[in-house]
Amino acid sequence: MELRFSPLFSGSSGNATYVGCDDAHILVDAGMSGARVSGELMQVGVDPRCLNAILVTHEHSDHIRGIGILSRKYDLPVFATEGTWEGMYDKIGAIADKNRVIFDPEQDFFIGSINVTPFSTPHDANQPVGFAFEVDGARMAVATDLGCIREGWLSAIAGADAVILESNYDQDMLRAGPYPYDLKKRIMSRHGHLSNDDAGMVAVELARRGTRQIVLGHLSKENNFPELAMRSCELTLKMNGIEPHEDVMLYVARRDGNTGMFSIRAEMV
Repeated sequence: MELRFSPLFSGSSGNATYVGCDDAHILVDAGMSGARVSGELMQVGVDPRCLNAILVTHEHSDHIRGIGILSRKYDLPVFATEGTWEGMYDKIGAIADKNRVIFDPEQDFFIGSINVTPFSTPHDANQPVGFAFEVDGARMAVATDLGCIREGWLSAIAGADAVILESNYDQDMLRAGPYPYDLKKRIMSRHGHLSNDDAGMVAVELARRGTRQIVLGHLSKENNFPELAMRSCELTLKMNGIEPHEDVMLYVARRDGNTGMFSIRAEMV
């Protein structure tokens, strides 16, 4: 069975990712309006009415903006940690009790045939997580909003066939840009976001541990641009003896729309 995924939106303005297989269709975050998320799902061939669940990484607005309307419109269960529920409860409107699902970030669970493994992430939110997904041996992960490189979350995604990996900002652009000092400090902190340089180092480690597709995501509109993120990662890989687009495929997720549908099978490894 194929495991399919599509970054629908990926950036500081809004994030949403589709992950699915034949019998399960999952939305990870909904940081744009319900209408826009539904529209992008249709663009990649997924009927929003077929969704089985929404999984939430954390309560920041660029990840939850459309969750309430989508849950109410399509009667969808919303899965989040207890801390995330506390942080977003008064921001997303009424959610039916039966659709409020709290999961343990240390415990995996199934949605259809997809095994979902959450993992804790270093970010300035109540109880943030990333997710790894596996079906029939094919595995992918969503790893964004990561303040620093830690073996804990790196081990959780190591060996995945494909990873959506944060490459949020270029350090020089951020330092020279118009953001207030406190915001710059927060972004560069150990509970902020990964820089292009950080993403390159993670990409090297992922490639060494078997990952063959990396989609750079969550790019800042003000402090990064796709060509720079791609080039930075390519150079770091080459410096470490890994040939980009041969040893590991590289892509950059779009901020304002879907990046197409990816599919992986276990035999890719």
